[in-house]
Amino acid sequence: MADPIEFTRNYRDLSQQHGFEFEFFCDRCGNGFRTRFKPFALGSVTGVLDTASSLLGGLFGQAANVSGRMTEAQREQARQQALIEAIAELKPHFKQCPKCMAWVCTKTCWNDKRGLCKNCAPDLQVEMSAMQSARAVEKAFENSAADAEDTQLVTGSWSDKKVASCPTCSAPLAAGAKFCPECGAKINAEKHCTECGAKLAPGAKFCAECGTKAG
Repeated sequence: MADPIEFTRNYRDLSQQHGFEFEFFCDRCGNGFRTRFKPFALGSVTGVLDTASSLLGGLFGQAANVSGRMTEAQREQARQQALIEAIAELKPHFKQCPKCMAWVCTKTCWNDKRGLCKNCAPDLQVEMSAMQSARAVEKAFENSAADAEDTQLVTGSWSDKKVASCPTCSAPLAAGAKFCPECGAKINAEKHCTECGAKLAPGAKFCAECGTKAG
């Protein structure tokens, strides 16, 4: 009794009348291998008889019918043999994960150290590198998102207290505003000593607490 063909699901049958060809692919990355085209000689004979039958009929038509019935069975046997050979040829390039049962390529998607596919046992070094790269991109985006005005606020003097709203009418103020656009009140931003943080009196040239020169 002939050995049964080993069951596999990660392949496509690209065979045609004149020969056989199979494509095996990885369930994880989708890449894979295609077998070389294996000609089927009787397929060409059938094609010739079909052409003659369509042109001349008669005996050629009967011969084509008989040949067709014979070659169909022979072709199926040849296709099965070609599939067996294709599986034997390409199986070393794939492994079946014992956890998720996926067929994956050994070159890219198999974790040798864990004996599992990389979906079930990711390569930690690769994952860490990917996360670091993603974080670097995120950081760069955050830094580039600030416009010129925001950058000036961040890099400017931290001794000046920024006033966001009018102390008289509470209307919102634009950055650096000297007068309130709603009530006209003069905006005097408080200043603090860069050394000790004490509040500076308006027009003071030195800090009254520590003597540091006002910025």
